[in-house]
Amino acid sequence: MRLATAEISFSALAHNFNKVKQFAPNSQIMAVLKANAYGHGLVRIAQRLDQADAFAVARIDEALALRAGGLVKPIVLLEGFFEPQDLPILLANNFQTIIHDRSQLEALLASELDGQLITWLKVDTGMHRLGVTPEEFDDVYQDLLACQNVHPAIRLMTHFACADDLNNSKTQQQLGLFKQLVQGKAQQHCLANSAAIVGWPDSHGEWVRPGLMVYGVSPMLNCVGADHQLQPVMRLKTRVISIRQIKKGDAIGYGSTWQSPRDTTIGVIAIGYGDGYPRHAPTGTPIIVNGQQVPLVGRVSMDMITVDLGPVTEAKIGDEAILWGPELPVEIVAQHAGTIPYELLCNITPRVDYLYRE
Repeated sequence: MRLATAEISFSALAHNFNKVKQFAPNSQIMAVLKANAYGHGLVRIAQRLDQADAFAVARIDEALALRAGGLVKPIVLLEGFFEPQDLPILLANNFQTIIHDRSQLEALLASELDGQLITWLKVDTGMHRLGVTPEEFDDVYQDLLACQNVHPAIRLMTHFACADDLNNSKTQQQLGLFKQLVQGKAQQHCLANSAAIVGWPDSHGEWVRPGLMVYGVSPMLNCVGADHQLQPVMRLKTRVISIRQIKKGDAIGYGSTWQSPRDTTIGVIAIGYGDGYPRHAPTGTPIIVNGQQVPLVGRVSMDMITVDLGPVTEAKIGDEAILWGPELPVEIVAQHAGTIPYELLCNITPRVDYLYRE
């Protein structure tokens, strides 16, 4: 019996990529594959995104894994490089690097490379995480232009802090500042993440960089993927391994935190925080068992969770249980668990089987 399984739909992946093209028809697409393609499988997902113009990852080990998997498209390092000795590796593997700090600029200026790196200069327009300040932007830009190790086609980018909230004016402020800073610089621009692709069409530059929406999950507040005609790529599922009758007042699980208000049937499901299911998911978090939505009850254990199947049920041992997927959006589960879909998807552990389907 196959237990905890992440079922990945390539047809949903292709559908979502085409939706990105519909949202931003005039932009090149940099598909974001960091964190194991948001928990979906780095190389397998990249192999099916052959229409992408480039890939983006966070760190060099992810980029090297793509090259080892036979992927030849340009790869952008979203955190850039960390040591000067990384630079020859970047050049040899056709990796493109973001420059977000003066220390990276100084390393580039001091290096002797056998070719020129394509660089993306990131400016901090309000996220206050990575990026050169607006005050130093022009100086860093000019230094990059003068650097013999840098390809003259420098690309310019920023990152939005609140693009998932259409009622927040900060995105418009950041967009305005970026346009002011890059005025007169005839370079390619990249501003829009998934949320900006969906909600802020004025931010679509020569490049967009979709992440979450490629996997069929809404990047917007209080929405699910279907609201944007996206299809979930992952269905996380497992099996019922035990069914037992309990009496009113019986407690379930560690700490006896939940006591049954009635005589009922409890199903034990083979998944837990050891598989990546959130330990902090509270009683009432929905789960689909045998096609019916039932509530989680009691604490999440390492290997198991328990659900209330009701006083009368047709469920049986071996029945399929769906934790999230097309039938139950991961956004809904994340809301119950007090977290975000990104965390749930990225936390899938290695003991979960992956099953890829067309």
